[in-house]
Amino acid sequence: MITVVGWDGSELSAKAAARLGEARLVVGPDAILGRLRHGAATVTNGPLLETLDGHLERGEGPAVVVAEGDPGFFGVVRTLRAHGLEPDVVPATSLVTRAFACAGLNWEDALIVAPSGPAQLNRAVNACRAHPKVGLLVAPGVGPAEIARELAPTTPRALIVCEDLGGPDERVTHSRMGEATTRPWKDPDVVLVVDPLHRPKEPGWLAGAQPGPAEWALPFAGGGMAPEVRAFVLAKLGPRLGDLVWDVGAGVGEIAVECARLGAAVVAVERDAERCARLRGNVLAHGVKVALTRGQAPPALEPLPDPDAVHVGGGGLDVIMACAARRPRALVCAMHTVEQVAGVLDGLREQGYRGEGTQILASKLTLNPDGSHRLTASDPVFVVHATPVRAA
Repeated sequence: MITVVGWDGSELSAKAAARLGEARLVVGPDAILGRLRHGAATVTNGPLLETLDGHLERGEGPAVVVAEGDPGFFGVVRTLRAHGLEPDVVPATSLVTRAFACAGLNWEDALIVAPSGPAQLNRAVNACRAHPKVGLLVAPGVGPAEIARELAPTTPRALIVCEDLGGPDERVTHSRMGEATTRPWKDPDVVLVVDPLHRPKEPGWLAGAQPGPAEWALPFAGGGMAPEVRAFVLAKLGPRLGDLVWDVGAGVGEIAVECARLGAAVVAVERDAERCARLRGNVLAHGVKVALTRGQAPPALEPLPDPDAVHVGGGGLDVIMACAARRPRALVCAMHTVEQVAGVLDGLREQGYRGEGTQILASKLTLNPDGSHRLTASDPVFVVHATPVRAA
């Protein structure tokens, strides 16, 4: 009773044309329906599901829903099936496929993001910070200007803006980020956000986001945090694709690098020049993206975009409170004396966070000259993990 027809500007297939010819109701965007020939009643505005429900209840015959490109890819098919409808689908070339083809780029290694609106802008931008090749399906409030404005100046990217794909005004523009924020765009469909300096190490076998690292809590040259402690800190931070993580007092970047390997966008803040140099070396050695801000916190934090999770590895209570004021979903602090813990927990409670402290003491097996073993303990570390208290 319901057929979903995808349209990409080219001539319809015989099956799609036949379904349109049989339809008693055709629903879709006005810009598309105006270009298709059919004799059925049309609905271009109004609630889709209510229109279809009323049509089906009246038993008025076949209905067709027209959509752009492949309606099974971030399209209307998901909406219909979630409503209990099982449409027949006649797809066309998706907007993303056309965009990468027009740009002359392969896209099996691209990450595709489809934000629903401004509320998901930050997550889309964080994906662009962390991934070298992203195809973004434009939504109201999430387009080339907004993406470029949020990425600059810490994450230089090349933008390829695809407008009116399949339509009479189709245009593909290679844009600098500054230009993207100021020029007027007409009906942008897809923005390709590409790191021009990135070179894949080897051909991939998986489309989109790549598998996570085979191992984490790695040993780091010059690193001050034991791998066992780092594993606990990472577990509480929960870095993931779409997140922005701050590593404040980053040292040589152990936490920053590990978070980036797990898919998050990362900003490392460190004041010491020698540690910054080691941090850069670790970033290059592990082939990840980390934005480094050299400076003293809290002032160095002010221009940074709001984080989803924060690790504070260095700095006093004022630094921790400045981080909490930005309302991350998780805040993890590492300290070396138990006396520090009570003050941090009290301060976080005043900021509306619920925190808990844990002492982590790792002991490694060491081989004695006679072949026996002994345990060698590292210095204890106190870790505070805090999350915002949710309003009832």
